[in-house]
Amino acid sequence: MSRLPVVFFGHGSPMVALEKSDTTAAWKGIADRIGKPKAILCISAHWQTRGTAVTAMAQPRTIHDFGAFPQALFDMQYPAPGDPELAARVRDLLAPMPVSLDSNWGLDHGTWTVLCHAYPEADIPVVQLSMDVAKSPAEHWQLGQALRPLRDEGVLIMGSGNIVHNLPAMDWNHPDAPPYDWAERFNSTILDAVVEDRPQTVIDFESMGDAARLSVPTPDHFWPILYVLGARHPGESAQLGPNFIHHKSLGMTSILIGVGEPAPVDHTA
Repeated sequence: MSRLPVVFFGHGSPMVALEKSDTTAAWKGIADRIGKPKAILCISAHWQTRGTAVTAMAQPRTIHDFGAFPQALFDMQYPAPGDPELAARVRDLLAPMPVSLDSNWGLDHGTWTVLCHAYPEADIPVVQLSMDVAKSPAEHWQLGQALRPLRDEGVLIMGSGNIVHNLPAMDWNHPDAPPYDWAERFNSTILDAVVEDRPQTVIDFESMGDAARLSVPTPDHFWPILYVLGARHPGESAQLGPNFIHHKSLGMTSILIGVGEPAPVDHTA
């Protein structure tokens, strides 16, 4: 089995689930390039916990974890199966760190609003991994490293969040207006580091001062990219697209890493 890529999706508003746009078409294009994985492990910005958990139910529920949106959005379902065996595998890979096998969460909108476009058939098992709010950026990245073997086992590792995510600063009346200077500066610095395979710059994002403070006022939407970069093998190429900032302060960049690259030969086997 060839090694699967890893992918980060800039997921935006839940309303994207109801849209047909260049962005949703690009997500489908990313999925078509990846192909159909055996299963998907998603790290979503919207599941934060004390400690680490992984969904382990056979049929995860579709979670409508948002407020005042049209009824059509609440009516949407993404009935993908779960994968208890994959959940146990994730727990074992992250040992000796304790990982709870969760039977309550399901698929939140950071996961299903993307997958309903990328894999609309909902026939691929999906498991979510939570993010422990007590862990440092470096520790989140290290967990991504521990998950690397899944890529050689047919599992797509997917992060869903936003590099720039400042909702109070968004200009709702001008979705296509040029981004704030601080948003553009932070986004460019992070993406340059991703393309040039300099993960430490991304791990140390808080050192960017005001640009980081304004672009990442809370870290939940940024952390998923650290898992994706942790699961990256050194030297793998990164491709950006779509790549833009919406409403001046909502980064919609997606990143595909390792596509079309052969797995290195293990001469120690």
